Order: sequence, then C-alpha cells, then structure tokens
Amino acid sequence: MTTIDSPVEDLLRELAPQVLGVLARRFGDFATAEDAVQEALLAAATRWPAEGVPDNPRGWLIQVAYRRMIELVRGEAARRRREDLAARREPDGRQTAPAADEEFTADRDDTLILLFLCCHPALSPASAVALTLRAVGGLSTAEIAHAFLVPEATMAQRISRAKQRIRASGVGFRMPESAERQRRLASVLQVLYLVFTEGHTASLGPDLRRVDLSEEAIRLTRALHALLPADSEVTGLLALMLLTDARATARTGPSGELISLADQDRRRWDAAAIAEGVALVTRALARGPLGPYQVQAAIAALHDEAPSAERTDWPQILALYEVLERMCGNPVVSLNRAVATAMVHGPDAGLEALAALAADTRLARHHRLPAARAHLHEMAGDRERAVADYRAAAALTTSLPEQRYLMMRAARLAAARQAEPS
Repeated sequence: MTTIDSPVEDLLRELAPQVLGVLARRFGDFATAEDAVQEALLAAATRWPAEGVPDNPRGWLIQVAYRRMIELVRGEAARRRREDLAARREPDGRQTAPAADEEFTADRDDTLILLFLCCHPALSPASAVALTLRAVGGLSTAEIAHAFLVPEATMAQRISRAKQRIRASGVGFRMPESAERQRRLASVLQVLYLVFTEGHTASLGPDLRRVDLSEEAIRLTRALHALLPADSEVTGLLALMLLTDARATARTGPSGELISLADQDRRRWDAAAIAEGVALVTRALARGPLGPYQVQAAIAALHDEAPSAERTDWPQILALYEVLERMCGNPVVSLNRAVATAMVHGPDAGLEALAALAADTRLARHHRLPAARAHLHEMAGDRERAVADYRAAAALTTSLPEQRYLMMRAARLAAARQAEPS
C-alpha cells in the first residue's frame, strides 16, 4: 500500500477483511477476491487523500473490488474455457453495483470465517499464519517477515503459494464444522497473537503502537472466545492480550518516547482490564489443559499485580518461563527466561544463559538479543559493553521509538563513563 495519511490507512486496514469477506462469500474464490480487494485498496489509497473519504467507504471499496473481480473472473474464464462457470458467478446483467445484492448490503462481518479459511489444513501452519496476517490483519509483507524472522522475499513467496493452495482446494467460504475448526485453531490463535503483538509494538514506523491492530486482535479473540468459551487456550490468549494491553498507555511519555516496564507509572494501568484478564487466566488454569498462552498470561498477571517493579515475583516468573520454554522451544522465550534468570540469580547468570542463544540463527538479526545483553551488562556495572550492545540493538530495530530509547540508554551510560574519575 502506498504511503498515505494515517487515518485513511487505519480505515482501509479496518475495512479490508470485511470487503474481502464479502467478495469471497459471493464468488467462492478467495485468491482472486484477495487480488481484487488489493487493487481496490490501492485505488482508495491514491484517491481518498486527495478527493476525501466517501460517505460510505465500505460500499465504495466493495463496488470497486466487485467490478475488478468481475473482470478477473471473466478473464480467467476466457483463458480456461470455463464460460459456464463464469456465467453462474456473474450477477444479473441488470445489476451494476453490489448495492443491489442482498449479500452485499447485509450488515454482516465475515472476518472470523475469513480467519478460519486462511488457516486451511492444506497449508502449513507458517503459511496459514502469514496469509491470515495479510488478509485479516492487514499487515504488509515486510511486517509479517519481521514477525517470522525471515527475509521479505521469502515471505512474499510463502503468501503467494498459500493463496494458490487455497484456490486449488476448492474450499467454500463458510465456518468449518466443529472437528475441522479444532484442527485449525492453533494457527488461528497464533495469527491473533501476532496481530496483537504487531499492534502492541509496531515493527516499522514512527509510533510505538498501532492501536487499530491491537484492538482488532482483541475484538476477534473475544469473538472466538464467545464461539469456544470452554477452550482454555482461547481464554488464555484473551487474558494475555488484556493483561498486556492494560499497560499500553503507560508505555509512552508525552513525546511518544518508550518507557520501560520498570519505569512506568502503574497508576496509569487499566485496572478493569487487569481484573478481567486475571479472572480469565485463573479460570483457564483451573480448567486445563495447560498451554503456552495460559502460561504467558500468568506471567503478565504477575507483572500487572506487582505493586512496584522492585516487588515483582521474579522467582515465580522464572519458573513459568522455564515451563514455557519446555513447551515451545521459542528463542524469544529463552531470551526472556535469561532475563528472568538475571533478576533472580544475578546478571552474570543471565548473561551466561544469553550466550547460549548467540548461535541461534533466528535471533541473528533481531535487536532483542543485544538489547537484553546490554540491559544485563548495565545491571552488572559494565558500562562499556552495555553501550556497545545498546548501539548494536538500535542499529537492528526498525521501530523508531525503540531505536531512540536504545540510543538514549547508550548515550546516558556513555556520559556516565566519561564523568567517572580517571
């Protein structure tokens, strides 16, 4: 999508999955519908900033995407000699706009169905997550690649292949039956988690947060929880989002600068969201079976319920990270466990744990590893190494607020070093 004003970009991101759901339901062809919607979004991104947002932006997008969809369907029919199929898909000749079609005018949100469609069993879990982040979350290919720690070109190929496989499967646009829904659930939860994570800390751009993404992830997870209220991991994920989002407004200062968890004004945290999140994770843990989202929610609850940074229950957090690490083997979890180790056993123990992660290629170009190392060197009083690692981390992150924060930490420590007596 071209660079446009943030309000227009936010609106297009919100409307994209709704429009895609309308076309996929009407035509039964997800891949072609996604192409048509992308062209409609591009047209809107070009025209709306100059001409103004139309009175009915959703209808405008549907109409443009619908007309493009007709062109694509007709072209494919001609190429493949499937005029009969194209004729069945085309609307009545008297119908010139989607407003005349009941399915297009109904106030219906197909986003949850779209979510499960993208998590089709014909796809690998990684491809399903990537496709859903593109179609439902509205993330760019670059943002998805960053979330997966892979090159952008690799992610573009993965998304393209995923769309081709869904097209070849011939699956209809409908909510899957209970057994099939359960098989796709792990991918759906991972998608929602990644969309929320991108909203909570944007991987690109001048702003720390993308509130539209985190709010949409919470909305969809609430809808999923209403559909599957007895699923402990769905409940755990909703709790994790609420407990994490409860701290969001305290994470930035007056100028948008990042404020670390230890330095946040806890009076600004959302007490109602914390109470709801704690209640949800408590019920989920009691019901079982235990899963990684419940464990992460329990960790978030311990942070949120601590009256101060100094009184955080780090031994319990460390124990939970050890459980989580055994569950998923994620290098970022191992990194967080190393930091918790430092908080319990001292910075040298944490640095030793981080050293074991240095050879993991998934973290090779990620700023979190040198950032964590810098923090622990600072704890240990090694300012020189801390400065070097803070600067290395700043060079790797694509988030401007994180970059400014890391450089500020480096500058502050460097100044302290210079002020030391010779």
